[in-house]
Amino acid sequence: MNKYRTHNCSELSEKEINKIVHLSGWLHRKRDHGNLLFIDLRDHYGMTQCVIENNNNFFKVLEKTKPESVIKVTGKVIKRSDGTENVDLKTGKIEVSIESLEILSNAKELPMPVFGEQDYPEDIRLKYRFLDLRREEMHQNIILRSKVISFIRSEMLKLGFLEYQTPILTSSSPEGARDFLVPSRLNPGKFYALPQAPQQFKQLIMVSGFDKYFQIAPCFRDEDARADRSPGEFYQLDLEMSFVEQEDIFNVIEKLMVNLFEQFTSKKILNKKFPRISYQEAMKNYGTDKPDLRNPLIIHEITEIFNREDVKFHIFKKMVKTGSIVRALITKNTKDRPRSFFDNIDKWAKEQGASGLAYFTLEQDTKIKGKGPVGKFFSEESLKEIMKHCDAEIGDSIFLACGNKKEIEKILSLARDKIAEDLDIINNDQFAFCWIVDYPMYEFDENSKNIVFSHNPFSMPQGKIENLNFDKPLDIKAYQYDIVCNGVELSSGAIRNHIPELMYKLFSVAGYSNKEVNKKFSGMINALSYGAPPHGGIAPGIDRIVMLLAGKENIREVTLFPMNQNAQDLMMDAPSEIDEKQLKELGLKKDIKKN
Repeated sequence: MNKYRTHNCSELSEKEINKIVHLSGWLHRKRDHGNLLFIDLRDHYGMTQCVIENNNNFFKVLEKTKPESVIKVTGKVIKRSDGTENVDLKTGKIEVSIESLEILSNAKELPMPVFGEQDYPEDIRLKYRFLDLRREEMHQNIILRSKVISFIRSEMLKLGFLEYQTPILTSSSPEGARDFLVPSRLNPGKFYALPQAPQQFKQLIMVSGFDKYFQIAPCFRDEDARADRSPGEFYQLDLEMSFVEQEDIFNVIEKLMVNLFEQFTSKKILNKKFPRISYQEAMKNYGTDKPDLRNPLIIHEITEIFNREDVKFHIFKKMVKTGSIVRALITKNTKDRPRSFFDNIDKWAKEQGASGLAYFTLEQDTKIKGKGPVGKFFSEESLKEIMKHCDAEIGDSIFLACGNKKEIEKILSLARDKIAEDLDIINNDQFAFCWIVDYPMYEFDENSKNIVFSHNPFSMPQGKIENLNFDKPLDIKAYQYDIVCNGVELSSGAIRNHIPELMYKLFSVAGYSNKEVNKKFSGMINALSYGAPPHGGIAPGIDRIVMLLAGKENIREVTLFPMNQNAQDLMMDAPSEIDEKQLKELGLKKDIKKN
């Protein structure tokens, strides 16, 4: 190829035996056998074993060279002796007999090894991310990410979408998270905001007469880190379409996701036509709007049963009389599980802040009865009623939770995952997608005691506009939807509200005056006033998609240079102080109170 290499470190095979080659790469590992020194030479493409004899002038040089130094070797390709082949390596049938050596770059003592995949503290890994990324698993994760993005671009073009770029410096917008602000030197006292998402711009692209837009878009949100969310920035497949209904968006995304996941994994896609689950149904059956459908456990509503005279579980009965609800989680055929299994679930629930989970197992001898701490409080008839409501059978166990709706949804959602994990009933060789639909347009905020938007304020409400009952805003549903895979929310989307008069009305319910709407969304309102097509879109998260495909639980494992939990880049020392001259140019002064 050039003076550094004739081949990369994954290319050589028996075809090149007896040829003189040049290879360059990192000294991955050394093995000293006395008269012979073996090294594994690594580059981006793979690994080649090289060997040097102790009578070679370069033997002592290589013996002293530290791991991860960059070297160039020249030598003859020879066949490995019988029994020493490495079937796991592309180049495993040959090795290079080193004739000459050039040290291109010496490495210092390593703060963490590249050889091996052992865990290291996150702060070390992030500070020396360039070393971490040399490790095989991390390197492959990032290559996967690149291939996924390339594949998505190709598929979107096939589907008739065109890629456009939207501004990075824009105005602040109440998207739900905090903005990252950028001071303007040319407009003292004013600030740009980095986009939390290209939401308004992609709608304006539709208003501008373009039909199908997409972008691999960077998004910036000043929010706390989570396993499935990077602090600071992330990337999403942003798309928008004109003259569409909800199902048109679904068809595009389903086709894309099925093709994408089939391309990059051998795992089975549970349903290629993704199930549609209403928000209300999801919260009732799974306790969450991000259900993992690989988990067969279902939550059942059984509050009415506690109004029966033959139910003597007085603690729950008293709570039901004061407005609490009771829901049950059924585990199939768990009669032979030890008492410790059930007690550990109850103990775990208390550790989550709940009052615990009552439980019993259905048994039958001469009659049906409940075995367990609270089984004795239920008559045979009431147990039959529970079995009918919950589709339960003899040998099944029933976990019960009582409280207000939000408390019950939270603990049973967590318990559903916990119990399924303990029972080992989740198939990890599957991807289970679903759509969560029919989100409420508004919700009641317990803190502010106000009606607020529950999802996206730019969404179109369901039903004919003239029939919307704004006196009962909590009953209004919207054309809003989430796509979920294996319990991970990949994206939210919506059919947009393209009618200015309706937008003013919807914002007024949430407490915004027309003047405030005009000020905060001037570009959008103005554009919609000049003829806007019905349009809608969605924006699946690239990081989360790659995380699922790579089988990782933390998004930092598939991101090149992520920040830590405190939104700090330990490698580049960001955020950092800026000098007084820069502050003066921006018309800023620091006013930080020391603790």
